[in-house]
Amino acid sequence: MLLLTDYSTINQIKTNSLNLSLQQFLNQHQLPKTYLHQANQHFGHIIAECSRLYQQNQSTQIIGINGSQGSGKSTLADYLCTRIADELGVKTLALSMDDFYYTKHERQKLSDTVHPLLATRGVPGTHDIDLAINTINAVCSGLPTPITRFDKSTDERIALSDSEIVKGPVALIVIEGWCFGAKPMTRQELTDPVNALESISDPQGIWRNYVNDVLGKDYQQLFAMAQRLVMLAAPSFDQVFQWRLEQEQKLTKKLNLEQHDLAASSIMTKQEIADFIAYFQRITEHCLEEMPGRVDYLFRLGVDRNIST
Repeated sequence: MLLLTDYSTINQIKTNSLNLSLQQFLNQHQLPKTYLHQANQHFGHIIAECSRLYQQNQSTQIIGINGSQGSGKSTLADYLCTRIADELGVKTLALSMDDFYYTKHERQKLSDTVHPLLATRGVPGTHDIDLAINTINAVCSGLPTPITRFDKSTDERIALSDSEIVKGPVALIVIEGWCFGAKPMTRQELTDPVNALESISDPQGIWRNYVNDVLGKDYQQLFAMAQRLVMLAAPSFDQVFQWRLEQEQKLTKKLNLEQHDLAASSIMTKQEIADFIAYFQRITEHCLEEMPGRVDYLFRLGVDRNIST
């Protein structure tokens, strides 16, 4: 029998649980053990503050993470959730804005009625923001909530019947996204195209103005739900291509695809990645310029994705 006064045994059980959870985390993200020491150095104070606030208020804490493609924001979200779940013995939930993309059919309707570029997932205007807000509110209320997920290999949401059901209470929700926390630009800033995609495919600015308009409305309601905002700032937009390429290679490895299978999947080639990230250039560069001065936690990344400051 385990006595309540046997604190050494209890602590050993907690330590073993933590080690197991973190090992699973490392395996899932294909990370070396050295990540844990570095992560604790950089992010330990976020964990401490979140734990303190939850223990004081017993209300769900919500953290938002901004970072470009390949910056490590989903890894950080999972790390924060794993640490807090183990240390406090509570439920946590990592969400991505990617999970709330509209379906292919819904994006095709936007493509037909607003602009053809909206068929491609990614930019503001291609997410179901009402679904995201309602999901977070339901989880915070402790209701059994289906958590939608998006399968990038098929460019489609997973079936509702395959969705995980989360039952509260949940101590921490971390939601990450490449444009999470972004602010809209002025009309004047939208005038000149920033790349070939905008100059060739959006010469009249219809697409970028629509994206900017929706970013300034419903998206701000979602962003305001986060009590704290973290930014993983890339060195520049030019570095995003290499990081995005690494992401795609990880996905290929995870799916265990052979070379002849790649064409039949939605895994992107190098050129397709270059074309794809052009959709994100304007807002990413805007975030890198204006966001650092207003976030709660800023981490500047080197080209190797290690934190420099």
